[in-house]
Amino acid sequence: MDLEFTWAWIALALAMFPATMGVVNLFLVRPPRGTPREGALVSILIPARNEGANIAGCLDAALASRDVAVEVVVMDDGSTDATARIVRDYAARDARVRLESAPALPPGWTGKVHACARLADAARGTHFLFIDADVRLAPEAAACMAGHAARTGTAMVTGVPKQVIGSLGEALTVPMINFLLFCYLPGGGRAFTRRPGMAAACGQLLLVEREGYFASGGHEGVRGVLHDGLALARRMRDHGLATEIVEGHGLATCRMYTNFRDSWAGFIKNAREGMATPVGLPIWTVMLAGAHLWPFFFLPRSAAVLALALGFALRAAVTLRVREPWWTIPLHPLTVLVALSIQWVALARALMGKPAGWKGRAYGTA
Repeated sequence: MDLEFTWAWIALALAMFPATMGVVNLFLVRPPRGTPREGALVSILIPARNEGANIAGCLDAALASRDVAVEVVVMDDGSTDATARIVRDYAARDARVRLESAPALPPGWTGKVHACARLADAARGTHFLFIDADVRLAPEAAACMAGHAARTGTAMVTGVPKQVIGSLGEALTVPMINFLLFCYLPGGGRAFTRRPGMAAACGQLLLVEREGYFASGGHEGVRGVLHDGLALARRMRDHGLATEIVEGHGLATCRMYTNFRDSWAGFIKNAREGMATPVGLPIWTVMLAGAHLWPFFFLPRSAAVLALALGFALRAAVTLRVREPWWTIPLHPLTVLVALSIQWVALARALMGKPAGWKGRAYGTA
């Protein structure tokens, strides 16, 4: 048995792992179901820093919510554009809208996390639905998520919105969110996977019950992180509370970035609190590169061909399930390569002590 033959079969084995998990998770992760409890009020909470181009569309969608009472609270986090003025105009026309101003950022906090903590303090609802300003809620989203929480007894319900992808740069970065969720997270983040290490969440679309949020310490307990959704889910599980990922493409849409430069910067920001650790990243590199990149070096071995076929089939299944553009599927190997490059650059920057930054703020190594 030659060495190349052995490596081809190892690559196939590495490809079988996400394929098996992906099939299971595509079955497990379902849309939310349930009816909100009587008297439920969903506080739609939006941290906003220089979101003048996004905030009106976000408010229009939030105010179109139906089947549950809502309030919409925007935390203006030191914006220097028209964000506050736009929100004030909405508040003058609709009593459900309120504008709050974030206090100065205290030491040890990251900006979005601090804004979310202050939003929770200001909210009046039985449920807090945290969304980003670039998210557009579906009319039934708030009711469906609050209903799912009531039906299942989960303290957190979260999902990945349908990702709007309009450029090559986005196509090479954004699809890895759903691919990793479905293919490399045991149980897909469902509530029965109670271990904090198996928690997952998307900060773009995250509903928590008020009591569970404050009982776990909320954003106060994760004040120094940049990947707030994941950190909050793990903290809530640490406090014995159930968290659950649901199918999110029917609940909201989001265009995170519009070009490769912004996508790269945005994903590097979160990488330090995900894969980009000295112990974890080499393992992730073997798992991802071994399954989706190495087989190219062993073509035309049958094991390599089968490994690549599994990878592309899996990517196609996830892409079609979450309603992302079909034309991103052939880019899958490049997407994996870019994802690993982002993680290694983020780790190198962390080891050199370079601060992470976002929205004009710099933060120390997490």
